[in-house]
Amino acid sequence: MKVFILAGGFGTRLGNLTKNKPKPLIEINGKPILEWIILNLKKYNLKDITISTHYLSNKILDYFGDGSLFGVSISYLFEKEPLGTGGAILEFSKNVDDKNFIVINGDNLADFNWEKIIEDFKKNKTDVLLTLNKVLDVSEFGVAKIEKNKIIDFVEKPKKEDAPSHLINSGAYIINKNSLKILPNGKSSIEKDFFEKITKKGMVSYSIHEGLWFPTDNIERLNKAKNNWKI
Repeated sequence: MKVFILAGGFGTRLGNLTKNKPKPLIEINGKPILEWIILNLKKYNLKDITISTHYLSNKILDYFGDGSLFGVSISYLFEKEPLGTGGAILEFSKNVDDKNFIVINGDNLADFNWEKIIEDFKKNKTDVLLTLNKVLDVSEFGVAKIEKNKIIDFVEKPKKEDAPSHLINSGAYIINKNSLKILPNGKSSIEKDFFEKITKKGMVSYSIHEGLWFPTDNIERLNKAKNNWKI
């Protein structure tokens, strides 16, 4: 499968750390976050990668080039104006011949088992699959409401006693390009404008990720990742 990595955000919640550096190039244990993501993909022979960039995109291009130094093939989707997660994915899908492709948020660290994720997608036979990760504190995340092998809704930042589960979006997906027709043209959010709509239609299955997973979208989470990423 082709892979699309979302790496165009400004990373404003990281303050001065992203003043002169795009968030995906922040280093964890000696390598940029985005490099760890690519190495995880390469492990499962997922080498056809497109990276969506906007903020300080030249620095990402200078570091990764065409991907040959990392044993993969990298192309780029340059967003002249921010398209949001949904808009970027929709734009990417227009140039993909394959029916299904992988999407990954470019600011999460995880040792995803892509063999298992792809197998779960084939087995569940839905248009979309989301990876889910179990957390103890659900109050800062959108929490999945599941029914059998499908996600039927998300509850945003619930109280612990009101949470439908302890499973949250891990930021890695498999998407059938035809399902993206419900997205508007231009800027949109994959979470608000896509996932929230199609989950209610029974079109989304899930694969539970039980390995390492660290978001890095604020200073506290970034520091936790630096202290616990052991690969």
